[in-house]
Amino acid sequence: MGELKVPADKKWGAQTQRAVENFQISGYMMPEQYIKALALLKWSLASANSELDLLPSEKADAIKDVALKISEGEFADQFPVEVFQSGSATSTNMNMNEVIANLGSNDNIEIHPNDDVNLGQSSNDVIPSALSICVAIYLHEHMIPAAAHLEKTINEKASTLTSVVKMGRTHLQDAMPITMAQELGGWSASIRDSIKQFENALEEIQEIAIGGTAVGTGVNTHPDIGRRACELMNKRTGLDFKPSSDLFHAISSQDRSLLASSANRSLAVALTKIANDLRWMGSGPLGGLGEITLPALQPGSSIMPGKVNPVIPESVCMVAAQVFGHDATVSRAAQSGNFQLNLMLSLIAYDLIESMKLLTNSCYALADKAIKGFEVNLDNINEVLGKNPILATALNSKIGYEAGAKIVKKAYQEKRSIIDVALEETDLDEKTLKDILDPLKLTQNR
Repeated sequence: MGELKVPADKKWGAQTQRAVENFQISGYMMPEQYIKALALLKWSLASANSELDLLPSEKADAIKDVALKISEGEFADQFPVEVFQSGSATSTNMNMNEVIANLGSNDNIEIHPNDDVNLGQSSNDVIPSALSICVAIYLHEHMIPAAAHLEKTINEKASTLTSVVKMGRTHLQDAMPITMAQELGGWSASIRDSIKQFENALEEIQEIAIGGTAVGTGVNTHPDIGRRACELMNKRTGLDFKPSSDLFHAISSQDRSLLASSANRSLAVALTKIANDLRWMGSGPLGGLGEITLPALQPGSSIMPGKVNPVIPESVCMVAAQVFGHDATVSRAAQSGNFQLNLMLSLIAYDLIESMKLLTNSCYALADKAIKGFEVNLDNINEVLGKNPILATALNSKIGYEAGAKIVKKAYQEKRSIIDVALEETDLDEKTLKDILDPLKLTQNR
């Protein structure tokens, strides 16, 4: 395609430079987690090619040395190719090949980006494999531990609130009482469900496309290259990568990325529910529910002195909205498997990792800056609970629904306690009524 000038201080080559000049669209670069995963894959492939006597050991050692350094975060400024590029991300693959070749070459060894670094590979199996690797590593090292930390923090907080009885609410209207521990237990269960989804996605996404080369047939590569490369990566990561049982599927489809994106969406839904519950519970403090006081992290207004807002729950709700958008994008991108190749691989990688980073940070923020430190306003809770006519529901088995409804209406109209009205409307004595209407007993169905 003719001569091309590459800046002398850069370690990439002509193919990368063409991509830099062609794709000046967004300024969104490939995630550092992806670049590190791609480098790790190149390290394992050079090792495998050497062990299979396909690549001279001195070239393999040079490639491995550079690739390992990149996988650990060095030379990060040498990867300037945007997310919005060729759908197969060939430019990113060649960017990596060129940087490794240039850094690995010296007076004694000349490493070729295609013939040596890309030996036995195609962008079509390398790029989706690196996508799977970066997502799997992030799930294992960051996302799942963050969600587990949130679940643990909720459970620890709940254990201190087993005797705090509060108003239950359905349709935002007063309902039967629950303990605050029971309420938080519901949050914990939803996070636990999300963790299970992440664990399932992690298991599935460790089947990778490497070894399929251009279309899945494995042309121009050794039949054992995928297996051996995976074994080497497993020793470094502690994970369980393996070549896909169907390389045609692994190259042309992104079903496993959809699993990971679905897990992101599910956690975002759970975090939204928890964040909104915290906002409602802490609303007021005088004109709202005022059941809890969230940690005061910063002034809440530029004009109203003393105002404090639920900033962490609000930020988490915005994160969830962003994750929903990323999930919609991943779903659309996964539809772009035309014949033997998906054509939105770089976009899928970007959105998956961005969502996981946002969710990871949100789990820690919600746990450590909201849930762990909120204080319960017992006076507010008890005052409201004591006036709750819905407690009359517990009398249904004694006096029937219609009589109970009459008591509730009268208590509301006259702003009196349910026990006072029930003493007038039934033949039950005060001791019996207090026992039947004991809020703590009602939360335990006894």
